[in-house]
Amino acid sequence: MNSTTSLPLHQGGNTPISALHPDIFQSHILALLDGPSLASLACVSSQLHALSTDDVLWFNICSSTWPSLNHPRLQQIISTFPSGHRSFFSDSFPFPDLQPLKLDVNSWTLPTELIFAVDVYYQNQIIYSKVEEMDTSSSWFLCSPFRVDLLDPKDSASTPVKYLGGSQDEAWLKHLEENLSLSWIVINPTRKKAVNVSSRRAVSVQRHWLTGDVQVRFGTVTAGDEGRGSSRELVECGVVVTCCGKEGGEMHVREVCMVMEDMEGKGLNGKESLVILEGVIEQGRRKGGEGNEGKVKYEEFQERKRERKEENQRKERVLDLVCISVGVVGFVSFWSAILFK
Repeated sequence: MNSTTSLPLHQGGNTPISALHPDIFQSHILALLDGPSLASLACVSSQLHALSTDDVLWFNICSSTWPSLNHPRLQQIISTFPSGHRSFFSDSFPFPDLQPLKLDVNSWTLPTELIFAVDVYYQNQIIYSKVEEMDTSSSWFLCSPFRVDLLDPKDSASTPVKYLGGSQDEAWLKHLEENLSLSWIVINPTRKKAVNVSSRRAVSVQRHWLTGDVQVRFGTVTAGDEGRGSSRELVECGVVVTCCGKEGGEMHVREVCMVMEDMEGKGLNGKESLVILEGVIEQGRRKGGEGNEGKVKYEEFQERKRERKEENQRKERVLDLVCISVGVVGFVSFWSAILFK
């Protein structure tokens, strides 16, 4: 009977893991793992934890997962995180959890700068990356509607993706929904924290009613800064990627923008958006998730918006009826007083 050599994780077996040279173990085993697998392996033993926390491993994982992080400014900022790239991955890979935000604006200062690291993928291959730095301290920003545009209106970014349409339009839109993905990481360089506000997979794909451009929407729904029943009970952080092109030619990315809206479809201003984003970053709750989870949350949010709109319309109709009734009663009373005086 053939014998096999076991490699136990703890002392007591035939060959302890310490017998392997750390460089060999890291380069031939750990370097082949993705982020979640490496994080799980680090929990197995103290020896594996020591090997798995090497920042070079996490640097390679972060750089391959999000090519935008190769920006020199981001590398400098990530190096200041508590555990470097490992901390950044822990912040940015999972979804923010949809939990009520316990916001205490007086206990912390709103950020004076935010950095956005954005990557757009087609079939898991990068087609567009951008790093955007935003000054959030000006009174103009705090009072204006919150909107982040990565491309100038006159510019567009070419991609290797073939643009289809015509008779294949419906299948093409479905194809984009299934194969286009996005990562939008919000970084607070002062607090050395980050959060990924993208749903990763598209939550809706449709053509613009006027231009015919394809609008691919990604959205994350989070708890707002107001109580139950208010318009900001829930808030959507929505990202729209607008694509255009000629049939059979290259697809161009014409617009990538982010806005934040409440349950009535009203856009939040800069200060309101900063409060929400800072609350999500500070919350610390994270959970894994892939697939259509973001789309399910988005559809639930849209249903809540529709119900709220219908309820407001009913209240307005009742109010109109009351006003009309009061007006009629007042009119009849006035003329009755005149005629029967």
